Amino acid sequence: MTNSLPDFNSPERLAGKQVLVLNWRDIRHSQAGGAEQYMHEISRRWVQSGVRVTWFTGRDDGQAAEDVIDGIRILRGGGPLSIYGHSAVRLLRTSGQFDAVVDCQNGIPFFSPLFLPRGVPVIQLVHHVHQEQFRTRFSPPLAAVGRFLEGTGAKTVYGQRAIVAVSPSTRLELRKLGFAGPIHVVPNGTIDIPPMVGDRAPEPTIAVVSRLVPHKRLDLLLGQFAVAARTFPKLRMDIVGDGPERPRLQQLAMDLGLDPSVTFHGYQPNEVRDRLLGRAWLTASTSASEGWGCSVIEAAAWGVPCLALRVPGIRDSVVDGKTGWLVDTPREFGTALVDTIRLLTEREAATDMALECREWASCFTWDRSTKLLTGVLLEEGMRLNGGEPRSVHSDLSTMVRFERPVGVELCDILRPADEVAVTDEGNVWILMKGRDEFEAFSAVKRLGVGPADVHPVGRKTLLAGPRAAFDTAGAVDGH
Repeated sequence: MTNSLPDFNSPERLAGKQVLVLNWRDIRHSQAGGAEQYMHEISRRWVQSGVRVTWFTGRDDGQAAEDVIDGIRILRGGGPLSIYGHSAVRLLRTSGQFDAVVDCQNGIPFFSPLFLPRGVPVIQLVHHVHQEQFRTRFSPPLAAVGRFLEGTGAKTVYGQRAIVAVSPSTRLELRKLGFAGPIHVVPNGTIDIPPMVGDRAPEPTIAVVSRLVPHKRLDLLLGQFAVAARTFPKLRMDIVGDGPERPRLQQLAMDLGLDPSVTFHGYQPNEVRDRLLGRAWLTASTSASEGWGCSVIEAAAWGVPCLALRVPGIRDSVVDGKTGWLVDTPREFGTALVDTIRLLTEREAATDMALECREWASCFTWDRSTKLLTGVLLEEGMRLNGGEPRSVHSDLSTMVRFERPVGVELCDILRPADEVAVTDEGNVWILMKGRDEFEAFSAVKRLGVGPADVHPVGRKTLLAGPRAAFDTAGAVDGH
């Protein structure tokens, strides 16, 4: 049992503020996906906390120009590319109306600082870097333009403004592009953890929830599934999701003789998705790259581990050997799939991994994501208004633990982007973002508290927060 400091980075601190979200789609767009869900879940929680949230977004066929969804005002205009021009005009017309802006970059930025007063906090939200996707999906001239806008163009316009990345992988890719300012990691939330899970299917079953698009590489998964099916003739796979690749993938399944073994369910409501996940032994990912593995964590909530290629994003959402397994090359995937199914036939091993999966998934909630993004907005606002100089350009983070002293105000050493939890026993756990061990130790020393444990943290604890550190191994875990 833990409790946190309620007013530290609570969304209520933004109550009464006008926050603008720039996103090329809203949650009701026919092609809406994880990026839209991410910002919608946070936006509706802001609204519940008294924040006035407006979206500028593209307009799909049949959508109204104006809408209200979960209290969020939606203003639509433009298609996949013209949305940027529509948004620029709207920003010029409403200059000064908004107290903060979340500028969601989906390959092409909105370049909102060009159209806003200098003092408005702007957070650039990046799910994943598109440099390779530009190369594979567009002609060389268009791909070069896309790479320029995402890299050099964005660095020039946004400057030292804060960036939010959904995973350490995305942060690393942004650093490779040369972004030198603060980059905060705010992971996705996930579905509510079911109180209990049902019985697995009697035969080994893989459930995959995915958009059927080229970079997900479901064709590779089908080929490796065919390899494993030679060892396990009763192996089954349920594919939930739709997209332009569906006809080709169905034809490939037929060509491989997998018709009786693979079922394409298409898009399904959440209850059907959950029922299929609840009976699965395993989920799998052969994606080329992700910002974060939303479907991996959704499966983990049902106690379903993941076998995946070790690629950006997925390597963050799978804790190798705990909530699944990471494979280095596609050629190894079929053999690894056979080994994994053999392991999961052992009931005790499967049960232990299911518990690990559910514990891991429980660390990712939309309430937590909302608090973290709120903290970034608050911190950026403080910086623009002459607050503490930005020493958090560092990507280092440190976990600090000590007994909570009486009469000491913890907020004196906390930044809005930090995370803090206090156990029922009175132990304080603080995940200090952008501070190395010396800086964290110095901050705690200023409080005059007793002995403190100070440890650098790695990917697992950075993603899961203080909760992961309650396990002593997690506090020093670099994985």
